[in-house]
Amino acid sequence: MESKIRDLRQKIFKFEQLSNFNKNDFFVSECNYFAFNLIKSWPNWEKKILNICGERKSGKSHLSEIFLKNKKSIKLKFEELNKKMFDKIRGYENIVIEDFNERCNEEATYTLIDMVEKENKYLLITSIRGVNEIETRLKDLNSRFKNILIAKIDKPDDELIYALIVKNFSDSQIILDKKLINFICKRIDRSYEKISEFICTIDEISLKKKKPINLKIIKEILGVSN
Repeated sequence: MESKIRDLRQKIFKFEQLSNFNKNDFFVSECNYFAFNLIKSWPNWEKKILNICGERKSGKSHLSEIFLKNKKSIKLKFEELNKKMFDKIRGYENIVIEDFNERCNEEATYTLIDMVEKENKYLLITSIRGVNEIETRLKDLNSRFKNILIAKIDKPDDELIYALIVKNFSDSQIILDKKLINFICKRIDRSYEKISEFICTIDEISLKKKKPINLKIIKEILGVSN
């Protein structure tokens, strides 16, 4: 059974998951409240540029999709961060760059930040590391990075772990006893990616294997013996 679960786990992320990016479906806890509150309070930001950072699966894309519901908004892929993008974003007031990292086109990034500030636009950048921790060869760009509003999403707390598990099981029509959910919450890795992986594994077993989810299966997926 353990080897079958391991094989299943390895296949999970080959399938694209459909996500509901409604504001009401974003569960807010202490670890992500600051980031969520900034998105909700737009355009009343202290600065024109906001960087939401945090580990994979932490909800950055969800927040960026909520932000994109504002008028005149556009999202660019990280690979589109080059000189050609400026014609594309002309006429938009709100811009999103997702998955930003140190391999950025530094000249285009600097020009974008400069344009946002001069033309009174808003820019949302999502990344794993905060941009204020990224060093580039352009000193002026490093200086701009230090002046960006940073909202870090911390590791999930108990409240958020419980909510994520309950909501995703409910969406998949998987019913688990509260004792089993508490068992999971106490033993699962405090990582958004691991939580997502665990939920997907349970969902796959429930749908494809047609097996009831019991304590034995949960222990095998978590890799724990007690």
